[in-house]
Amino acid sequence: MNAELSNKTPDPMDVALGASVRIRRRTIGMSQEALAEQCGVSFQQIQKYENGANRISFSRLVQIARALRCRVVDLMDVLDTSGAEIGGDIDMLSRIRTPGALELLTAFERLPQEARTSLVNLLRTLTETDASGMRARQRELA
Repeated sequence: MNAELSNKTPDPMDVALGASVRIRRRTIGMSQEALAEQCGVSFQQIQKYENGANRISFSRLVQIARALRCRVVDLMDVLDTSGAEIGGDIDMLSRIRTPGALELLTAFERLPQEARTSLVNLLRTLTETDASGMRARQRELA
């Protein structure tokens, strides 16, 4: 039974809450180490919370919210939506966990609108071209 639990993937709600904590922490410029110190846990524990690997108890969530200078509901806001909306929010928060995604978003926000549009168009072209190339290579191998 314990082996089954250890191999279980994180619950999407835990992932979403952890991502919300990470976004808030990084938004205010706080390190995992600083948050851990204020909450009386190791930075590795903060990593596990942020990745959704470990569930955050309510008392710990209150500590985290205080350390992040926000309300508990601010961190849980993404979880308080309709079923249709929550799937998209959880997907978005999961994507934010991709290494470099938050830095990319931060830099993107600093760009003027015209540059944003050009960058999005460039990325669409690159990803469409890459996908087309992969399909062609797969046909060649088949």
